This record gives sequence, C-alpha cells and structure tokens, in this order.
Amino acid sequence: MKTTASVLYQSGLERPYADSQPLVVEELELEGPGEGEVLIEVRAAGLCHSDLSVMNGARPRPLPMAIGHEAAGIVRELGPGVTDLAEGDHVVMIFVPSCGACLPCAEGRPALCEKAAAANAAGHLLSGRRPMRKQGQAINHHMGVAAFSTYTVCSRRSVVKVDKRLPLVQAALFGCAVMTGVGAVLNTARVDPGASAAVIGLGGVGLNALLGAVLVGAETVAIDVVPEKLNLAHQLGASHTFDGRDPELVAKVKAATGGGVDFAFEMAGSAPALESAYKITRRGGTTVTAGLAHPDKNMSIQAVSLVAEERTLKGSYIGSCVPPRDIPRYIGLFEKGRLPVDRLLSETIGFDDINAAFDRLADGKSVRQILLPFG
Repeated sequence: MKTTASVLYQSGLERPYADSQPLVVEELELEGPGEGEVLIEVRAAGLCHSDLSVMNGARPRPLPMAIGHEAAGIVRELGPGVTDLAEGDHVVMIFVPSCGACLPCAEGRPALCEKAAAANAAGHLLSGRRPMRKQGQAINHHMGVAAFSTYTVCSRRSVVKVDKRLPLVQAALFGCAVMTGVGAVLNTARVDPGASAAVIGLGGVGLNALLGAVLVGAETVAIDVVPEKLNLAHQLGASHTFDGRDPELVAKVKAATGGGVDFAFEMAGSAPALESAYKITRRGGTTVTAGLAHPDKNMSIQAVSLVAEERTLKGSYIGSCVPPRDIPRYIGLFEKGRLPVDRLLSETIGFDDINAAFDRLADGKSVRQILLPFG
C-alpha cells in the first residue's frame, strides 16, 4: 500500500527549517504487517524535542528515516499472531517496545529493553524489518513507530489499546510527553506528598513533570527562559517561577525553598541545566534527568557531595514506565481532571507546515504541536 510520510534524509541542516526543509513529505511504499505486527492509521502525532534531536544531529540515527514517535491511531490490519487487538481499536503508540524476554524486561523495567534499544538504534522494528520503502530503497523507522505518516506498521508491543471515547489528538500526548514527564515524578523519583520539586525546562515533558508534581501535592518550582512558559507553569500550579538565565538562580531557589528542593528534574536536554538542577537540590535530595543532551556534552559536579550530602543523581527514560500499566492510569487521572494535559496542546498542523513547526519548537514558542496526517 501507499503512505505519505515525513522523511529525514540529512541531519544538521541550518535553521530556519522552513528554508532548509530537512523533512521531505513524500509517498512511500508500505508493506503489510508481519508476524506480531499491526498496521496503524495514524490520526495524531506530537512534535517532540527527541524528533528535533534527530533532525539537528544531537541524537544520531541511520538515515534516511521516517521520523515521529509520539502518536495515536486506529488499528487497520493485524499481522499473524496478533490476537488481543481488533481492527478499529484505538491505540497509543510506544517508542520503546518491550521484548518481554531480556533481563530489564524480566525485572519489570521495559523502558530499558535491550532488544528494543538495538532495534531503535538500527532504525528497524523489533522483528528486524523495515517495512517502508522509496523506489526500492529501505527507509529507516524512527523508534519503531515512524509516526509522521498517514499509515505505519509497528510491533504489537509498540501500542497500548485505549478507550475510543478519548479524542486521539489528546491520546497522542500519552505516548511520550505524559509518560516521560509524569512518570519521572511518580516512578523514577517517587516524590512524596508535601515535598518540594523543581523542574528545569518547560517543554511538553517538563510541564508534564510539573503536572505530576502538582498531582502529588508537592511545592513546585518552575524554571525556564521563556516568560510565556513560566506564566503557563504558574497557571498549572507552580508555587514559584524563575528565569533560568538569572545568574542568581541557584541562590534564589534555595532562598525560596529553605536550602534547596527535595527533588530537581532536568528536562531541557542541557548539561548546564543538569548542573543547575544538581546545585538547587538540597542535602539528601534527588536530582533526576530525563533530558537528552548531546552525547558529546558532559556535566561537572563536586564528587564528594554525593557522599558527604548523601545525594542521589538518577536518569529517567520514558518515566521508568510500564506502558500497559501506566498509560491507562494516567488517562484515568486526566479524565478525572487531576492531570490536565490537554492544556499543553499548542496547535494542530498539517504536513505542509511541519518544518516551520520544528522552528517554533526549537525557539520555545510552542509546547506541544500535533500533526494531523489526514488534515
């Protein structure tokens, strides 16, 4: 069959992307689902900094690649062996499929699935297939999803069934932004009610972390360089907001929180931001990072502080989530009004605006833009 997809042929092109056009929207051939796979009609896909990191070269991936990893859609065809889904089911797509057999999966940590990590790095599905082609040339699959496409094929283990009553534009957010941000608070850090928590970097993931901290009743500190995002954070329940460019940032946060926060979350994908997060964490506190900094960047900390202050520094990938467990829970909290993730939706776009939309994302002018592949 045919599908229209957004394909990246060259990373690191100069901005503005509206001029350099790194994403080429074109028609591809798409093979049907194989063993354990499903064909999905993509109805909504979120633009995320992880996509931007592939485009600008900070997250190297094999090219050409059909990108996009945060999405929701409708099951249109089942491959052999898929018996627990039906055509017409609505699903949220997951960018780390769990093989269920490696040690991390056996330990209940599917975000660290070894087979999925290898498949994602190589640009193919969990099965090893690359079902998209352009005139016979195989097109690599971004994160096992390739969501910026009208149709895509992915592993059954890359989707979670959701209630059809949930609008798919909202459902798409739960595939990355919600899991990564809220999960970092609830799963990775396990923030206690009444604790203090700071979030540095108020993109889609960072604002979801803020929502997670508000959900558990934490005193929250929001830090960014964009005034509009700080205003939104205040509206969402942030107790304090600070400009990340302020040279007195660390001192001001410590003054506002009685010596530093119990938990600090770095969501900007920046080594300097991670250093700041560590500095504003109190003695005995925990610093968590879910930002994907460039692999060449390093952070510097006072090594002795880990011991003398009993500090904890942790990474969080996909919010340490178990998607079939956590996505329904987070959707339930959203439906009860306790996790208002719909307030993070900036706008919907079409394929004709996708390159310019990534300019807006890079400039911090949007939180979550949603691509509607069918308009």
